[in-house]
Amino acid sequence: MIKVGIVGYGNLGRGVTLAVSKANDMECVGIFTRRSPSTVIPVVNYPVYAMDKLADFKGEIDVLLLCGGSATDLPNNTATLLKDFNTVDSFDTHAKIPEYYEKLEKVAKENGKLSAISIGWDPGVFSIARMLFGAVLPDGKDYTFWGKGVSQGHSDAIRRISGVKNAIQYTIPKEQALDSVRKGENPALTTREKHLRECFVAIENGADKDCIEKQIKEMPNYFADYDTIVNFVTEEEVRKMQKKLSHGGFVFRSGNTTSENAHLLELSLKLDSNPEFTGSVLVAYGRAVAKMAKEGKTGVVTVFDVPIKYLSPLGEDELRRTLL
Repeated sequence: MIKVGIVGYGNLGRGVTLAVSKANDMECVGIFTRRSPSTVIPVVNYPVYAMDKLADFKGEIDVLLLCGGSATDLPNNTATLLKDFNTVDSFDTHAKIPEYYEKLEKVAKENGKLSAISIGWDPGVFSIARMLFGAVLPDGKDYTFWGKGVSQGHSDAIRRISGVKNAIQYTIPKEQALDSVRKGENPALTTREKHLRECFVAIENGADKDCIEKQIKEMPNYFADYDTIVNFVTEEEVRKMQKKLSHGGFVFRSGNTTSENAHLLELSLKLDSNPEFTGSVLVAYGRAVAKMAKEGKTGVVTVFDVPIKYLSPLGEDELRRTLL
C-alpha cells in the first residue's frame, strides 16, 4: 500500500483527495494545511493536520502530493518539503520550469529524494502528446489551444494582487486560429493570436481598479503576451462562477510524410472539473514516484522521464493482456 500525504486543501487538494479515495493501492496518511485543521472538512474522511505537524510523519509517507499554486506556494515551499519527502506537484508556469527543475534537482539529490514536477494536463498530458506527435511526425508544426475554461494558476495569480478579494480567469481559444489549424493551413500564430484571457475580479473597498487592471495585463508569464479583458464584479458573482471549474483544450500536430500526404494529429480534453482531473493526474504520478523511489531513483523527473507503466495500478502481465 502506497502511503500519501496531501499538502493543501483548496480546489486542487479536494480533487486529489477524491482521486486518492478511488485508488485501491493508496492510503492517505493525512491532509496537511496552513489553516486551522478544525475548519477543514474534507470531502473524504481523512485526518487533517496543521502543516507544522508534517515533520512528525517523516519516514511514514511514501509521497507528498502538493496542491499549492505556482505563483508563490510551490516556488517557495517545495524545496523545503523535498528535504524530507518525495513529492509530486503541478507547477505550471511553463517559462520557469527549467529554473524550477534546477533548483529542486540539487535539493533532491542532496537528500536522496525524488520529485515529479509540472504534473497535470498542461504541462503534463499535453506535454506527452506534443513530444509523441513530434517524434512520429517530424515534418510538421505543433499547436496547443486551451479552453474555454478556468485556469487555476492564472486565477490564483490574480488573487495574489494586493486589493483583490477574489478572482476567476477564463482562457478562450480564438476561433479563427483554431479553424485555420484544423483546415491544415499550418498558420504561423503568435501567442496573442491564439488565445484571449478574460478575468472577473472582485476587489476590496477603496482598491484602485486602474492599478489592479494594469498589474493583471502586464503580469509576465501570465497575461502580458495575451489580449486580456478585465471585468470588475462582486465577490458573489465570482463565487457563483467558481462553482463550475470546467476546462479543456487541444494539442495538434499538422504535417506531412510526403508532398502528397498530409496528416493532422489531435488530442482533445473536455473537463467538467479542472482541479479534479488535475488531481487525478497527480495521484497517478504519485503512484509512479513511490515505485521509482523504492527502486532507488532520486532527483527531479517530469512526465518525459516516468515509464508509463508505473502510472497504472495494474501489473505488467495484466497490462500486456488487457491494454496492449
